[in-house]
Order: sequence, then structure tokens, then C-alpha cells
Amino acid sequence: MSPLLAMGIKTALPPAELGLYFLVLSGALAYAGQGLLEASQDGAHRKAFRESVRPGWEYLGRKMDVADFEWVMWFTSFRNIIVFALSGHVLFAKLCTMVAPQLRSWMYAVYGVLAVAGTMGPWYLLLLLGHCMVLYVASLSGQRWLCLALGLASLASFKVDPGVSWQSGFVTGTFDLQDVLFLGGGSFTVLRCTSFALESCAHPDRRYSFADLLKYNFYLPFFFFGPIMTFDRFHAQVSQDPVRPEGELWHIQAQAGLSAAAIVAVDIFFHFFYILTIPSDLKFASRLPDSALAGLAYSNLVYDWVKAAVLFGVVNTVARLDHLDPPQPPKCITALYVFGETHFDRGINDWLCKYVYDHIGGDHCSVIPELAASVATFVVTTLWLGPCDIVYLWSVLNCFGLNFELWVQKLAEHGPLAQVEARLSEQMSRRVRALCGAVNFWAIIMYNLVSLNSLEFTELVARRLILTGFPQTTLAVLFVTYCGVQLVKERERSLALEGEQRQDKGKLE
Repeated sequence: MSPLLAMGIKTALPPAELGLYFLVLSGALAYAGQGLLEASQDGAHRKAFRESVRPGWEYLGRKMDVADFEWVMWFTSFRNIIVFALSGHVLFAKLCTMVAPQLRSWMYAVYGVLAVAGTMGPWYLLLLLGHCMVLYVASLSGQRWLCLALGLASLASFKVDPGVSWQSGFVTGTFDLQDVLFLGGGSFTVLRCTSFALESCAHPDRRYSFADLLKYNFYLPFFFFGPIMTFDRFHAQVSQDPVRPEGELWHIQAQAGLSAAAIVAVDIFFHFFYILTIPSDLKFASRLPDSALAGLAYSNLVYDWVKAAVLFGVVNTVARLDHLDPPQPPKCITALYVFGETHFDRGINDWLCKYVYDHIGGDHCSVIPELAASVATFVVTTLWLGPCDIVYLWSVLNCFGLNFELWVQKLAEHGPLAQVEARLSEQMSRRVRALCGAVNFWAIIMYNLVSLNSLEFTELVARRLILTGFPQTTLAVLFVTYCGVQLVKERERSLALEGEQRQDKGKLE
């Protein structure tokens, strides 16, 4: 747990106060939701909405927001292909586990290679094998800097022209998700190969082979969309005997059920709330009430989290059936009020922390090493996302937010602020910290809205909530967010207490 996250969660607040916070938050969300619902109904027939609001449940007279191309493709034209490919993987994996469990990692690799070749063509497969071979040869040198440099160069070839244009010619055929699968498969392949090379350098006594790299890279559930597991974790888990702990199968079924329920819930939501289409029409969005506009900005980030959670939930269900322990879905945006916990892909976050951020920043307690570590991390992240003006702006803002938290923490630990807080009661200290968390929460939303939506929409939200809406809207939004942060802190406090009780019980036993 990060130092900022640990601040102010050990102290309980009166139940009546927490109940008030819950009522305020619930009422505010309902009020903002009503405004968004009315706006969606009013704009359903606008000319600007025609491309992204299409007929949906015709028997109820509802149209559907289809602005997210990837989501629509996943669950319409490519739904059957995804189900067929993953079902085949599960079937063959189960048969191999029953007949020859020692060969299951080979089965994963063979099935993944055949699936990639069948989807993208043999020349694309050869292209990826070339990247694998380059980084495997680099790993034999034992030089960490060389492996990381070649890995970043390979990643750049999938993100920057002319490398992208040249390599895209290796894909056979043309279909809707071709660009997404090309970039996803290539980029994740490079990260996996880089992880293999760096782990080989860190453990020269283990002598990993090229076959180990192929088994790792071509595991189909993770291949195109992640999440990414570092090589050491994947290799250790597939090398173990496939023994399932008691009760795990029930948890897997529950995870699959939650993913299916989330897909249905998103489908229902998009028939009533056009949260992805409204921001594209700034003239229409500017007429929304302040509460609805704030709810629209917040719901855009929540949807991106739900999208990631559904994708990783489906993939992780298959991985857990294969006796793996994959990276968990990202933490919900509603529970985030510190930049140190903000990420939308836990696998990428783990990769960056292990090979860049923690390697440079150490214990992350010193200002200068932390600044160097965060800058290096966001440089790699910028390359991963694809260099462009919006990504540059997003990286600078989030890098600043991450470092600003450390600066505030250092300032609060020493000097007048520490003396002032020492005079406060523990409950009042928690309230003050929650107020700071509310401000930070909206900084996280605004900084990430830049890349998830558009700079113009972000400017509109900032202007309405901070400038033209000051002080009524500004203070109202901060107070509602403060109530949410306090409820999140209370949930974290309860979980921390439960963890301590389990540890004490284990010691006694």
C-alpha cells in the first residue's frame, strides 16, 4: 500500500456521518444520471448523432450508442470467432492436462501459433518470430541495457512510421479489426520478449531456451489484448503440476458470471445513456447542466474501466482454467484518489514497475530518484500508447500528478503542516485528507479525460466546473466527491482490519 493511500484510513468516523455521505453521494449520482438520461433522449435524433447512435431495441423504441468501435466489434461480428478460439483453447488444454499434463505448455504454444497464423497469416507469424529471435539473441549477451534498448526499438517499430507501414504489409487479408490485432499482437509480443530477455539477464543460471520464449509469447488468451504476465511468473506457473485448490472452480464460475453480467449491463446502459457520443458534439454538450456534465466526464472514465475489466475478466477466466494466476483487472476509477494507484491495465503497470519504475526509483521516498523514475516510466508509456500530441500531454500531466503527490507528502511530513496536523484529532485529520483526495480525484479524471475523450471536451468540463461554475458548482462537486472518498476510505479501513484479523488468527493457529 502506498504511503498516501495509507493516510487517514485507520480512523473510524461516526456511522451517522457515513450515512449522510452515502445519501449525498447517492442523490448526486441519481440527479446527474437523470440529466444524462434526458440529454440522451433529446439528442437521439440529432444529425450529429446519426453515425454513432444506431437502432437498438426497436421493440422498445430505443437507439444504442455504438461510438466505441472495439466494443461493438468484440460483441457483434467478432463475437463468434472469439468464443470459438477461446473455447478451442480451453478444450485442448483440458484434454492435454488430463492425458499429458507435462506437455500442456507445448499445447498452449502450438495452439496459439496456429491461431495467429490462421487469423493474421503466416507472414505476420514470421515477422513476430523475427522479433522473438532478435531479443532472444540479445538475452544471451547478459546485458540488461542492450535487451531493454532493443525491446524499446522493436516496440517503436510498431508505433512509429515507417516501421508500422512496412510491417503491416505482412498481414494477410483485410478485415475490421486488422489494425487492432496487428498492433496488439506485435506490441504485446515485444513486451513479452523484453521481459524474457531481462529475466534471462537477471537469472543467468537458469538457462532459458528459445522454446520457453515461444511457449510464453504464444499463449493465445494473452496474445492480442493482454494482460501481460512477466516471464518469471508465467514460467513458474506453467512448470507446476496443474493442481486446483479447493473452491477455485466456484470462483472461476463467479468471475465468468460477473463478466457476462457486465457485458449485458453495458449493453443496457448504452440504450439509455449516450455517454460516448455526446462529448463529440460540443455544441450539444455545452448545453448540459453542470451536474450532468460532471457526470458525463466521470462516466467516461468508469466505462473505460468497465471495458478493461470485462476484457481482462474474460481472458483471466480462461487463464485460471489453465491453472494460471493472471494479473487482476484494474482498480475501479471510483476508488482512486491517488495517482500512485491509477492505471487501466494492471499487467502493463506491473511490467513498467518491475523493469523501469522500481529499478530506477528504489523505495520511492526520495524526490530526485522518484522524478527520474517517473519520467523514464512515462517515456516508455508514451511509446507504448503511440507518440502523438495528446499522448505527450497525457504523459506530462500524469507524471506531474504522480510527483506532486510525493512533494505534498514530503511537505506534510515536515515543517508547519505537520505541526498543524498534529494538533488535529484523528477524525479531523481524516476529513482534511479526504478533502485533498477529492481535489486529487478530479485531477485524475481531468488528466485522463484528455486521452480517453478529447482535449476540447476536457477544456469544456474544466471551464464549466472551475471557472463559470465557481463557486456553487465547484464546491458542490467537491463536496459530493469528498463524500465518495470518505466512503472509499471506510471500505479500505474495513478491508485492512479484516486482513489484520486474519493474520492474527493465523499466528495463533
